[in-house]
Amino acid sequence: MSGEPRGGRIVVVGASLAGLRAAETLREKGFAGELTIVGDEALPPYDRPPLSKQVLLGRVRARDVGLPRRRAVDARWRLGTPAAGLDTAGKRVLLAGGEKLPYDRLLIATGTRARPWPNPGEAALDGVLTLRTADDASRLAGLLDAGPRRVLVIGAGFTGSEIASACRERGLEVTVAERGPAPLVGALGGTLGALAAAQQRAHGVDLRCGVTVTSLRGDGGRFAGAELSDGSRVDAEVAVVALGAVRNTEWLAGSGLAAGPRGVACDAGCRAFDMYGIVTDDIFVAGDVARFPHPLFEYQMLSLEHWGNAVAQAEVAAHNMVSAGPDRRPHLAVPAFWSSQFGLNIKSVGVPTFSDQVVIVQGSPQERRLVAVYGYRGRVTAAVSVNRAKWLEHYQSLIESGAPFPPGPGAADGPGPPLSPVPSAVPDPAVLSHGPSVALTGHLPDRRLAVVHHQDG
Repeated sequence: MSGEPRGGRIVVVGASLAGLRAAETLREKGFAGELTIVGDEALPPYDRPPLSKQVLLGRVRARDVGLPRRRAVDARWRLGTPAAGLDTAGKRVLLAGGEKLPYDRLLIATGTRARPWPNPGEAALDGVLTLRTADDASRLAGLLDAGPRRVLVIGAGFTGSEIASACRERGLEVTVAERGPAPLVGALGGTLGALAAAQQRAHGVDLRCGVTVTSLRGDGGRFAGAELSDGSRVDAEVAVVALGAVRNTEWLAGSGLAAGPRGVACDAGCRAFDMYGIVTDDIFVAGDVARFPHPLFEYQMLSLEHWGNAVAQAEVAAHNMVSAGPDRRPHLAVPAFWSSQFGLNIKSVGVPTFSDQVVIVQGSPQERRLVAVYGYRGRVTAAVSVNRAKWLEHYQSLIESGAPFPPGPGAADGPGPPLSPVPSAVPDPAVLSHGPSVALTGHLPDRRLAVVHHQDG
């Protein structure tokens, strides 16, 4: 670091939600040096959640979802120019055009991109697309405006399910294909996955679970349908590939950082680790691309694809970039996210997949209004509300305090039968066609180790 922490040169790679909020926080904290923001898209930072919701319903144009600026950042913007490499010894970011940007401190906020369809020839068919960028959303909205006879959605995670919901709200026929046993099961486990499946079918979705799409068929260069692993065929004019996200770390190959397919590893203060596990003091990480330890979840490395986490982690990273050691603080926020689909408003705190049991403490799946609380080894680790969000703050306090599971009386719906926890049925990610939006880089909590019994001789 050169001189005073509030001076020098800072480069932010990733003109994203995390990148923008970090830049704003740097200026709020008094950083007066040179600030450069690098982004691979030509557009300034914009909000992604509306892309699978309001944009697909025609309520807002994809180009109108720009992020509001909390303050001027007085930055040099390098948009439409991806980063291509990092020289940590020389402290320079290499851009795709060959330019080298020197830095004193660097923030990596390159996020994720949509996982593409694995067959490039099939992926190139007219009518096959992913949904991640504003251009993707604009193109998909145009295809839906044309009134296709059927839309195929491949993958039933949050993005795939929200796309299917928008299609049904538009009155379009939609087939959803999911390798796992139910929609959303990779994020919420079996109990709420079953509710999501019932809700999709009640809204007219042709939901196919436990199957994979083996190939996409074309007719004159246009998408015409798909073959499924159970031998069935789906005729459709649009296919949306919703197979999860890929973390944008390839540009860091050879940099010496602990970067790979699961993200860039960092400490709780957002400082990147090098490949030997030694923390750096001039490179920071924030947002979807970050992997960080969390004490509430046994210090396993967490990767989160959540809007709120990107903001909170960016603010912590920026604070620590311009603060002396004793003044630095950790990013220990409890993960939280929400989704709106098929008439359900789903909100979550904690990590539902970090669980071995779940119990419904309020409402019921039949009512489509409930609160489910998750536990692991006898303590509360997550809560999910469906059309009943007002109690989540209470359960967040239970998560933060490591309260016993199942939770005691106080938030449940008055007197009734004792709470009956059931297995949370968190699947192995390998059985899903989409990735979970929260990933714990460690053992799965419900994966039991085999015990070998030796007979006494």
